[in-house]
Amino acid sequence: MLEKIVIVGGGTAGWLTANHLAKSLNLLTQKNRQVILVESPDIPTVGVGEGTVPLMRETLQYFGISETDFLVKCDATFKQSIKFIDWVHNPGTHKNNFYHHLFDYPQLYKFNSLQSWTQGKFEGQLFADIVSSQGYLCENGLAPKAITQPEYQGFAEYAYHLDAGKFSALLADNATHKLGVEHISANVLSAKLSEDGSIDSIILDRDVQLKKNSEATTEISADLFIDCSGFKGILINQLKVDFISYQNTLLVDTALAMQVPYENENEPILSHTLATAKKAGWIWDIGLTTRRGVGHVYSSQHISHDDAEKALREYVGAQADKLDCRQISMKIGHREKFWEKNCVAIGLSQGFVEPLEATGLLAFDATARILAEILPNQSEGINSAAKLFNQRVLYIWQRVIDFIKLHYYLTQRDDSDFWRDNRRLESVPDSLLEKLEIWRYRLPSQHDFFSRYETFNLDN
Repeated sequence: MLEKIVIVGGGTAGWLTANHLAKSLNLLTQKNRQVILVESPDIPTVGVGEGTVPLMRETLQYFGISETDFLVKCDATFKQSIKFIDWVHNPGTHKNNFYHHLFDYPQLYKFNSLQSWTQGKFEGQLFADIVSSQGYLCENGLAPKAITQPEYQGFAEYAYHLDAGKFSALLADNATHKLGVEHISANVLSAKLSEDGSIDSIILDRDVQLKKNSEATTEISADLFIDCSGFKGILINQLKVDFISYQNTLLVDTALAMQVPYENENEPILSHTLATAKKAGWIWDIGLTTRRGVGHVYSSQHISHDDAEKALREYVGAQADKLDCRQISMKIGHREKFWEKNCVAIGLSQGFVEPLEATGLLAFDATARILAEILPNQSEGINSAAKLFNQRVLYIWQRVIDFIKLHYYLTQRDDSDFWRDNRRLESVPDSLLEKLEIWRYRLPSQHDFFSRYETFNLDN
């Protein structure tokens, strides 16, 4: 039996994985099974992006977490859209140089609005207003639901903005107190490999007492190991799984993050993310209940770190002079394999692209759920499960990269080398170019999105 699973690393990736495994395995009734999460007490949650997509509502409900508790404990707010500002044209050249990527799009094909749009029948009107009422909700500071509606239900589709550190704590509490996951606070020093190259055990920096072991130990063995150790990839690197870089496709490689307090307690909180394009990247702006999370994502090949920080501080305004700015280097790409022998990479150890479209938490959540649902009962089934997992997750990452690149490639901006370089054909995946060639002659069709593993579908 596949009885013992060890997750290395906490944060949102580790605790999302722990909750998914615990729910799928029904740990509270399966006494012979054990999920242990080993979390370093010395590593804070990165929390680069604090936005989610509507899938997170389904996940939280599935975990049995109250939406009210989540909203209160994670300083969470509603997110109905991402508003892209100055992405299409050079700044100042067009009146409405923005567009909404709405979460509610039920009328896209119902009234042939897309066909009519391409024929110029709605000249002067915003596309978002033609296909949905949600753009109106966003621009007028309205919520997607009323306080009288049941949890996880609303008038319009929505997701959340959240505090990543507090979200991890909420997930940890749910996994350990409600779902039966065992939590160990320790640093992982290394892993011991078996003769066949799989992981036999992990070595900790302190003695720990396991619930199903009467003796204290610094070494934990398991049938399956999940690497949620972030960019370090403590376990997956020891198995020598290569990282495939997409730095030549997605050019941004660095982020500057800042926590911005509200200037007064009555300051409005937007129910959508702002993504404002700049000369060498873009700035995110997310409103929580207690503060704003603001950051500049940029290409270090196209702008200096000092100039990137200057652009961020100018965006924030006068109060930025008093605020600290945190620099985060990003590895853009994904692993060649995501499940190697008895080790599965989830989270940043698996892959990462810039936080545009909130793909980070989306990928963590989706791939953790796939793992939980295809997990074999016996260790002899690991190889076949790994093959399936690798195929599905690779497809997810390829489609995510195509969709993110689409934002840059279709722009008409030419005011800097960054935007011109993003439109070079050699920087665009062939899979995206093939679809765009088809769509030159007809509208996108549902048949172009044939897999249930499409991360972004026709409406997106």
